[in-house]
Amino acid sequence: MSQYPRIATLKTPEAFKARLDELNLNIPFDSRLESGPESPLAQTLEIHGKKIGNRCCILPMEGWDCELDGNPSELTYRRWRNFGLSGAKFIWGGEATAVRHDGRSNTRQLMITEKTLGNIAKLREALVKSHIESMGSDMGLYIGLQLTHSGRFSKPNDDHLMESKVAYRHPLLEKRYPFHEKCHVMTDREVRELIQDYIKAAALAQKAGFDFVDVKHCHGYLGHEFLSAVDREGEFGGSFENRTRFFREIVEGIQTEVPGMEIGVRLSIYDYIPFKKDGDGKGIPETWEGKYPYAFGGDGTGTGYDLTEPLRFLDLMESYGIRLLCATIGSPYYVPHLQRPALFPPSDGYQLLEDPLIEVAKHIEIVREVKELRPQMVTVGSGLTYLQEWFPQVAQALVRNNQMDFAGMGRMVLAYPEMYRDILMGNELQKKKICRTFSDCTTAPRKGLVSGCYPLDAFYKGLPEWAKLKELK
Repeated sequence: MSQYPRIATLKTPEAFKARLDELNLNIPFDSRLESGPESPLAQTLEIHGKKIGNRCCILPMEGWDCELDGNPSELTYRRWRNFGLSGAKFIWGGEATAVRHDGRSNTRQLMITEKTLGNIAKLREALVKSHIESMGSDMGLYIGLQLTHSGRFSKPNDDHLMESKVAYRHPLLEKRYPFHEKCHVMTDREVRELIQDYIKAAALAQKAGFDFVDVKHCHGYLGHEFLSAVDREGEFGGSFENRTRFFREIVEGIQTEVPGMEIGVRLSIYDYIPFKKDGDGKGIPETWEGKYPYAFGGDGTGTGYDLTEPLRFLDLMESYGIRLLCATIGSPYYVPHLQRPALFPPSDGYQLLEDPLIEVAKHIEIVREVKELRPQMVTVGSGLTYLQEWFPQVAQALVRNNQMDFAGMGRMVLAYPEMYRDILMGNELQKKKICRTFSDCTTAPRKGLVSGCYPLDAFYKGLPEWAKLKELK
């Protein structure tokens, strides 16, 4: 049992603010929540000539419920309809979509190919239809598709077997996972072939009607890993110029071959050294002698950050006319406490050494710092779900203070898809639907079960997988 107070026990704004003060956290908070057209979260924002209808964003998540051939299943359609139902006008990527088979993070991940194009277009249409039914109009709706290759964490053929395509040998991560014989360092030629797959995927996304694609560079997946490939030889490693070549050639290819397709980037602004369990099951950093080199945006200590290279990357984005930034930190695989603050760790996680509110504050602080240093970037914040019933007051304060442009909602939407709509319309929050970060939406897929909110979504509670999950836990 955690020694930290649950958010649900902080029943008044005063109690919540007192806990923030006790932890000495600078998390903005509006005691009074505004609704209607004057609400900060209801304001529009124009990007690339398109007006986004409010400041509410649905973040991309990892789906584990598609068909084996990469087509969406009925469960996938249901989730995307809920994205539309949410009331958010900015849908960042929907979910991680593999650009080819060997880059799927699991056997049920969505994949965009000529064969899946028609159904992915229908997936988007289902979202739009649901949004119109919920909000009365699709005016100001802006929808992207996140393009990814899972790299080190690819499991395309068996959910229990990593078949890793990596940018470089990682001395700590390769000790952790039993995948040495399946770990392949991609050659420069293979990387260039993959770049062409990203460009083809962007062209397909445009055909499917998406407004932009996210060239994913976060959470330890391949794009993110190239940014820390400091000791890789060849054209894609070593110098900052080489480590960003994968990104640059994808962007240049999309802008040349898919004119009119806008681009965004979900970026892990900084990373940590991998954490492990100590003898008591608590999370501690791996041991490393000297300066730790494999954390993009890290300061060499393993648990601190230095914005020198992340700011260079943002400047690189701007040089291509890219202003859409979805900011995150770390990875759910080796620093889940940092990337996804939760009171209850997933099955492959560890017990916490500090209150998850501290990790929420880290997400908020890095977006605030980036927004101050690069105000031209259109920023989407993340890591806010742990705030639970106080999510609206913090999100409103952050947007009102121009500390982020959009408040991002991830796993909360699995449990409570109407939350943004209720906030915007001034409805009382449905407390029984609020995500309490039980981490079952992570534990279930880790155990080979379909993704969803089993504890709070009555639909998933009715599935036979719920009984299996309880047994496994």
